[in-house]
Amino acid sequence: MKAKKEFTGRCFCGAVEVHVSGEPAAMGLCHCSSCREWSAGPVNAFTLWPTRAVTVTRGAEQLRSYAKTPRSERQWCAACGGHVMTAHPEWGLIDVYAAILQGFPFEPQLHVNYGETVLRVRDGSAEAERPAERDGRHRPGAPRVMAATDGGALQPVRRSRRHSPGDTPTQRL
Repeated sequence: MKAKKEFTGRCFCGAVEVHVSGEPAAMGLCHCSSCREWSAGPVNAFTLWPTRAVTVTRGAEQLRSYAKTPRSERQWCAACGGHVMTAHPEWGLIDVYAAILQGFPFEPQLHVNYGETVLRVRDGSAEAERPAERDGRHRPGAPRVMAATDGGALQPVRRSRRHSPGDTPTQRL
């Protein structure tokens, strides 16, 4: 029997604690302007978990939320302002920010909304993907560049030219 994987995350002050179990549905880097503005950083490192895999184990009364769109309910600690997670109810997933999960082996599998990037990431994925995209092949082991469709599903982005900010139609998370 395979050992169950469990991780704990906390807000900046520790008042809110979140527990995740199992395997994330996906993990990667989001480059959309909404994530950048929310995180005050050039990318958001996300781990998407099925809703049933995420439990607030301490400080639920401290959580506050804001929904810019119906797709994303961003949550933070009222005591310290530390960002904790984003619920994506339409997908049945919760993004527990990779940076708060203690000891979590974050290995990005994909980039989303790379067309909006302000920071070229040279991690062997998005940059390495470009030559393979030209002939329609995906390099095994390299994270795919993804974008959300109107229905909310993530789809691979195929290009015949270089990525540049604003050239990929996306849905804001």
